[in-house]
Amino acid sequence: MKFNRALLLYNRNAGQQEIVQQLAAIIPILAGEIKELVLYQTTEPGEGEQVCRDRGERFELILIMGGDGSVHECVNGIVMLEAPPVIGILPAGTCNDFARSLELPIDLMEAARDLMLGHTHELDIGKVNDRVFTNFFGIGLITDTSENINSELKGTLGRLSYFISTLQTVRTTEPFRYGVELDGHTRTGDAVMIYISNGRSLGTQTLPFSRESLHDGLLDVLIIKEAGIPLLKELLGRKVQGEWKPDNDRIEYVQAASVRLTTDHPMRADTDGEVYIEVPAAITIMPRALRFLTGFK
Repeated sequence: MKFNRALLLYNRNAGQQEIVQQLAAIIPILAGEIKELVLYQTTEPGEGEQVCRDRGERFELILIMGGDGSVHECVNGIVMLEAPPVIGILPAGTCNDFARSLELPIDLMEAARDLMLGHTHELDIGKVNDRVFTNFFGIGLITDTSENINSELKGTLGRLSYFISTLQTVRTTEPFRYGVELDGHTRTGDAVMIYISNGRSLGTQTLPFSRESLHDGLLDVLIIKEAGIPLLKELLGRKVQGEWKPDNDRIEYVQAASVRLTTDHPMRADTDGEVYIEVPAAITIMPRALRFLTGFK
């Protein structure tokens, strides 16, 4: 047995019949390496965070079955613990971007098998004001895209709904005036999106950051100055090894351990796909703050 006691959280509202089928598929895999497995159904927003904060230290491992929003919620509870357990992600959401960053299979059974191999890594966590994030913090086009997603399309088309929303939003997005302080160095300008990344995937597409970016103590900061399909292709269509330098001068890329962000008018931010924070915001990195089971070979 690799783990004596583990907690598996899942969202009951995601569809009871599908959840039962998913659990029936993965529990035999998990049972081979976990002596005691406790299942917990969340039924309302914030419950996963509270359960992880209140009960997390009783377990060696917390398994989160869900998408990026579920991971975001639970990690905000786990990071508060003095002795946080190892975290495993069972991807069951729409995009599963942070699971992709950890190089986990998106097939649930394959992911369960990979997690039970026990490859544990200490990874960075982003922090914005008094909240944390695993994958990204962003304003502008990224937030507009999230808010424009048709909930019915998301349920039926899954990740395709994100690309439909992006294409619709690109045509109407307007630039905003920003001020940003990067490790003490201030700059201002106009942008359509500012994307601050801890992960390596956006909308299921791999970003051109190396695996080391997950534990290098730095945030990847992208300032997108102009909207358009060519710029999206530059950002999402490039697969590089080592250091990335954008070819297009309408994309500015820097790395920083701390970012202070202001805008000329109130703007809502998207954090791991959840829209509830507004700028101004102070974003920092928590180096190697939590341990995750990964698919890294």
